Amino acid sequence: MSFLERGNARIYYEEFGKGEPIIAIHGLIENTLYWTLTGVADKLAENFRLISMEMRGHGRTVVEGEPKGFDDETMGDDLIALADHLKLDRFHVLTHSTGGMIAVRYAMKDCSRFNSIFLSDTGSFTSVVPGEPEKVREFHNNFASFFEILTWEQMIAALKKNPGPFFRGIGESEKSDELFSIALKIVEINDRSVIASFVRSFYSDPDPRIDGLHSISCPVLVIYGEKDDLFIQSSKLMAKEIPGAEIIEYPGVGHMTAIEAPQRLAGDVIGFIKRHPIS
Repeated sequence: MSFLERGNARIYYEEFGKGEPIIAIHGLIENTLYWTLTGVADKLAENFRLISMEMRGHGRTVVEGEPKGFDDETMGDDLIALADHLKLDRFHVLTHSTGGMIAVRYAMKDCSRFNSIFLSDTGSFTSVVPGEPEKVREFHNNFASFFEILTWEQMIAALKKNPGPFFRGIGESEKSDELFSIALKIVEINDRSVIASFVRSFYSDPDPRIDGLHSISCPVLVIYGEKDDLFIQSSKLMAKEIPGAEIIEYPGVGHMTAIEAPQRLAGDVIGFIKRHPIS
């Protein structure tokens, strides 16, 4: 098990394969298992060096005391700190959902070390809920309470009955039971109370920061599922506003692209990197 010690945080990461480096950042309630249990990590490791990190508040990453650093700026700095720790000058960044929010916002400030960025099912805001700060806080406080009330098993059981926007693609899949089983194995290593704290802290800014998107100069591939209702428009917005960005829609797929379409996702990442290698 490998950790990066950064202040009061012990950030967990795993490495696979050899070649051009890719740092992968998962989404909410996910962890490195999002890439490994789905086979994405194994496929990418055939061609590249994959470094999969666990965000603060997730998996085996631990933060002792305050500040927790559950914000996009701190976790963007975590990404760069990990690259420094591994002595990576330039690297590719593979993201999903919340991980993409972190990466794209860091890229607005400085993308000089990002050789390419993959933004799957994400946006350049940190709240899908628009409106005044109090409205945003109230929504995410209610959302966070579900993680405090329900066990992971109860949550997955509830999602099977009502998949909502995040699990619609899995719920409508012919392999629904199998994919829900994978999802449970991924999420159950997280601490639910810490996830609740993360939700209340991180998701606060509905501004997509369009001017910042204009400043991103590295190659960008935006990927979204046809059934990912919350992130279709944000994906299209990023592809429109980031200079030269490319975009792919996955028909019949929802929010959880690595679970629902792992081979397609890995293949698109490999193809894009081969067109944009580190010079």
